Amino acid sequence: MTARITLDQWRALVAVVDAGGYAQAAELIHKSQSTVTYAVQKIEHLLGLRAFEIRGRKAQLTPAGATLYRRARTLLEEAEALERGARSMAQGWAPSLRLAVEAIFPTWLLLQCFNRFALERPEIHIQLHETVLGGTVEALTEGRVDFAICSHVPEGFASDRLMRIRFVAAAHADHPLHQLGRPLTHDDLRPHRQLVIRDSAQQRILDSGVWLGADQRWTVSHKATSIAAATMGMGFAWYPAETIQGELASGVLKPLPLIEGAERFAELYLVFAERDCRGRAPVRMAEIIREGVESLWPD
Repeated sequence: MTARITLDQWRALVAVVDAGGYAQAAELIHKSQSTVTYAVQKIEHLLGLRAFEIRGRKAQLTPAGATLYRRARTLLEEAEALERGARSMAQGWAPSLRLAVEAIFPTWLLLQCFNRFALERPEIHIQLHETVLGGTVEALTEGRVDFAICSHVPEGFASDRLMRIRFVAAAHADHPLHQLGRPLTHDDLRPHRQLVIRDSAQQRILDSGVWLGADQRWTVSHKATSIAAATMGMGFAWYPAETIQGELASGVLKPLPLIEGAERFAELYLVFAERDCRGRAPVRMAEIIREGVESLWPD
C-alpha cells in the first residue's frame, strides 16, 4: 500500500495541535494559513474521519484526531532521525558505537560521557559491553567493539593511558575482621569469605594479580552484587575506591587495616580496535571520556 498522506500534511496537523490553532501553526511551520487548513482537510478526506471539531472559536481534537496526532508525531520524529542518521553516515559517522569497558571504571562517569555524546549525536546507538579482564581483551581481539577501556592491552594493539584506579580492601563495619582491633595480615583474611568478580572472558582467563588466598570464596559476575554482599556483612573484597565512596562515607563499609596490600593500583588504557581506521564516533567518544577523566583527576 502506498501512503497517500505526505509528511508535510502530517506536519501541518501536528503544528495545529502544538501551536494551538491554524493561524499559529502557519507561523510555526512558515506556511500560509490556507495551506495548513487544506492539509488538515486533505487528511480528513483521505481517511474519512474528523481530526478536529470546532468548540467556540477553537479547533479541538476529536478522539480519532488525538490518535492521529500521537502517531503523526512519532512518524515525524522517526523521519527526522532517519535523515540525521543518513547525514551522519555521509559524513563518516557510523550508525552505532560499540565499546567494552572494564567494570572497575566509574559507572557514573561513563554514563555522563554517554549523555554528553548523545546530546551531540542522538542518532548513534551506543552498545556497551561491561567486561572484566580477559573479557575486554576478547571483545577487542574478536572485533566485537570499536574501542575499549581495559587494564590489559592485548599484543599488537596501540593504547593510550587513561587513568589509575586505586583499590581498597574493605568489609562491613561490623565484620569480624574489624573486631580484631589491630593491623591485619593476609593470614587473618584466610578464614573469612572473599568476594571476587568473575573474569568475563569465555576463552582466555587473565590473572588480575589480586590476592585469592581465602578458604571461602564467592565469585559473582557484577560489582553491584559484590558490593551488596559486602554491605550485608557477607564477605570482604578489594574495590575501586571511587566505586564504594558512598558506602565508605556512610560508614557501612570500612577499609581493612592490612599491614600490606590494603591498597592496590591498576592502570586503565584506551585501546582502539583499528589502529589506522578509527571511525569518527569512537574517536569522539574517546575524547569525551578523556576530558571527563581529566576534569576530575588532572594528574
